Amino acid sequence: MSWQKFLISSALTHTMYYKLLLPNGIFVGGHCIGVDPYYLAQKAQEVGYHPEIILAGRRLNDGMGAYVADEVVKLMLRKGMQIMNSEVLILGFTFKENCPDVRNTRVIDIVKRLKEYHINVCIHDPWANAEEVVHEYNVNCTNENMYNKKFHAIILAVAHRQFFDMDINSLAHENAVLFDVKSVLPEKLKATRL
Repeated sequence: MSWQKFLISSALTHTMYYKLLLPNGIFVGGHCIGVDPYYLAQKAQEVGYHPEIILAGRRLNDGMGAYVADEVVKLMLRKGMQIMNSEVLILGFTFKENCPDVRNTRVIDIVKRLKEYHINVCIHDPWANAEEVVHEYNVNCTNENMYNKKFHAIILAVAHRQFFDMDINSLAHENAVLFDVKSVLPEKLKATRL
């Protein structure tokens, strides 16, 4: 069996692909890239193939939340900040920008790792349903204006268009860490980027 036929026959067992395959054999959609590599790896292993590259890529991606949090903590330490009980703002929680879907968000990994350092984490996302975030992830998320508080570090985790107009400096303590996960903030803010 060719790899193309194997790929299509494997995909057809997935409920989302079953619904999204056109009569001419072209896929018109499917599940997100964060989930499908696991599904493909499982199918490959069922036929005796060990997809090392796919699994290595997933391990790397799965560790990015902790990596971002650790880098922010290191930057804070270099600036002489007290880590325990510091205030960190995370801008964005949804799976992707300008979309309310919080399923499969990896921002939760950043939140969990920061909390391991006993950091007070505030999540602001104008797109996320705050009740759904609490229900699914047991963390609070606000859609409210954030200008009444100052933070020791700010992490832009999701590139929602609302954040481009936000006066981020007004949210930051002097000498605060600004970490731009998506590399979209203006250069003048001097944010650390991945």
